[in-house]
Amino acid sequence: MDASAGKNPPHPFWPQDLVIPNYVANDRSMTDILVFLFSVSGVFLLVTWLISGINHSLGTWRRLAICWFAVCGFIHSIIEGWFTLYYNIIPGDQSFLSQLWKEYSKGDSRYVIADNFTVCMETVTAVLWGPFSFWAVYSFITAKSYRFVLQLIISLGQLYGAVLYFFTEHRDGYAHSEYGHPIYFWFYFVFMNFLWIIIPLILILDAWRQLSAAQTYVDSSRTQKTKRK
Repeated sequence: MDASAGKNPPHPFWPQDLVIPNYVANDRSMTDILVFLFSVSGVFLLVTWLISGINHSLGTWRRLAICWFAVCGFIHSIIEGWFTLYYNIIPGDQSFLSQLWKEYSKGDSRYVIADNFTVCMETVTAVLWGPFSFWAVYSFITAKSYRFVLQLIISLGQLYGAVLYFFTEHRDGYAHSEYGHPIYFWFYFVFMNFLWIIIPLILILDAWRQLSAAQTYVDSSRTQKTKRK
């Protein structure tokens, strides 16, 4: 046996003395997992972009927003839904999505130890924002009157969850990742989650503008009717 083997951590997660019972290392590479994630997300983007073209009143910006909700529906319902259902067995499970979560946990080990906050936050996300995102796609393509209400609700929920996600880890001193690592910290932990702050913020402002304009029109119509009387 290699004498240096005993010095190596039994897992790739931080902090390195973290105890993870029943942990089994992935047999799939990071490349396999990331190619799957971005390929499926790309398919959702492409299919939604084509379907959204059915409604000719939708501009490029609006169609991109619909594509965002489609990808959110996939990630929240399928990937985060898997975590919600199987968080207790993920460390030792070799199913593809469990391996995806073990790979992501290199950037945030709270997932591989089923931290209370991540379990609760991901459960809310999977149960509410996943189905609501698909509902938003449908509502925009079919021009439902409540579409911007849905956009506002989903985006507020996503923003709130992302802020808590970063803030709780900040208070822990970024102990659950190799601080400064270009892939695990900056790409997995920061970039991939920061999207759910920037894009929801833009969509919240957009929904605010749309709903304010609608309310202004309603108020104006009521004023004109009152004057006629």
